[in-house]
Amino acid sequence: MLDLLLSNQRSPRKKNDKANTGVVVPRAATGIQRGATSHSTFGLRPLVQAPVRLFSAAADLPPFQELPMPSLSPTMTQGNIAEWKMSEGDEISAGDVLAEIETDKATMEMESMEDGFLAKILVPTGSQNVQVGTPVAIIVDEKASIAAFANYTPGAAAPAAAPAAAAAAPAAAPAPAAAPKMAPRDGNRIFASPLAKKLAREYGLELSGIVGTGPSGRIIKADVEEYKVKAPAAVAVGAAGEEFPSWMFPDYTDMPVKQIQKITAQRLTESKQTVPHYYLTVDVQMDKLMAARKQLNATLESQKKSKLSVTDFIIKASANALIKVPAMNSSWMGDKIRTYSAADISIAVQTEHGLMVPIVKDADTKGIASISADVKALAGKARENKLSPAEFMGGTFTISNLGMFGVKQFCAIVNPPQAAILAVGGSEIRVIPGKVDGTYEEGSFMCATISCDHRVVDGAVAAQWLAAFKSNMEDPMTMLL
Repeated sequence: MLDLLLSNQRSPRKKNDKANTGVVVPRAATGIQRGATSHSTFGLRPLVQAPVRLFSAAADLPPFQELPMPSLSPTMTQGNIAEWKMSEGDEISAGDVLAEIETDKATMEMESMEDGFLAKILVPTGSQNVQVGTPVAIIVDEKASIAAFANYTPGAAAPAAAPAAAAAAPAAAPAPAAAPKMAPRDGNRIFASPLAKKLAREYGLELSGIVGTGPSGRIIKADVEEYKVKAPAAVAVGAAGEEFPSWMFPDYTDMPVKQIQKITAQRLTESKQTVPHYYLTVDVQMDKLMAARKQLNATLESQKKSKLSVTDFIIKASANALIKVPAMNSSWMGDKIRTYSAADISIAVQTEHGLMVPIVKDADTKGIASISADVKALAGKARENKLSPAEFMGGTFTISNLGMFGVKQFCAIVNPPQAAILAVGGSEIRVIPGKVDGTYEEGSFMCATISCDHRVVDGAVAAQWLAAFKSNMEDPMTMLL
């Protein structure tokens, strides 16, 4: 029976296995990469942007192409130039890797679409937040043309298909009035009365910008109030437009925000603000599962194969429960609710680059050994920042497991457009009533909390899913049925 649990794989379901009153859309019919989503909030755009052949009004520039920053993932609007793999003057062929681009989720390769020569790199290695479509390099057909672009700047040429007469440029908007400047700090100690310090803190003023009129130049209450009246624009936020002026805090170090962190922050903030969350928690007894895992790992070890983790069982139990309660395997699409026929499980993986969510595809049809192999491969690629869009875009359900960090219980944020995310804590030993009246025994229990989008699933539906998940976990043999 345990061998069956390892290799249990069901044939992928046919689309007409079950009655469905809605419109059934096969995966391949969308024309989108496997695992991508067409939810309106996270819309898709073409994944590549072709170079544009240009001409110049100046006679000294031969024909050339401006290579734009490509869109390498459906949600990418900007990227970072991690590294140029080619140098100016290099001959290139179609398919050659020109540069590595850091997108919102991974570092990906930008390939050349044509043969030619790399005449000039417009955006150097290390450039941050380069908008999609921004020219990043110049490609020419002939090596002799390279020298003509030594001092080239984008915008000096026009698209070849454009009409000769250009529309008049709109008049430049008047420059905004400069905000009042605050006096620079001279690095010396600032003397101020306690009341002046208190008022400055309340008003959001930096004391270095205030001239003291008290004894020995000491800043007093009247100085703070006078400065507040005379420089209202400057005191609103502090020096250099800071929302929280630096003088309010001890010494600190600013770390640049990575692209993936920006996208994660944007998505999770949007989820918390727009998705009506609710949470359900259940305790799962783990004794039978841990015994089965121990026996299976002994078999795998004798075969010199990788061991199974608790997460592998959680993925399988979740996927089977999604098929049993399909309403949980759904997405909010604005004017409709989309229910999926397969369970694609997103796994939250913390890396040095940020939080990533690679996807175990069709987890409901795979055995635990196959799921384990997928998880290990995907987690490795995530830590190396080498996931492709098809490996992290999409998913129908997410699992976040912090049990290995000693966390007992937590609530996760729903990953739109998915309907739910499962937060898994660590196991603990508890004393429970024994099988014989008046006796007690020990049991291992794990806490699992499901966060749901109330627009998609009601509490009763989520409770049914939790019951199915709990049953699969507490008796792993049920996952064979």
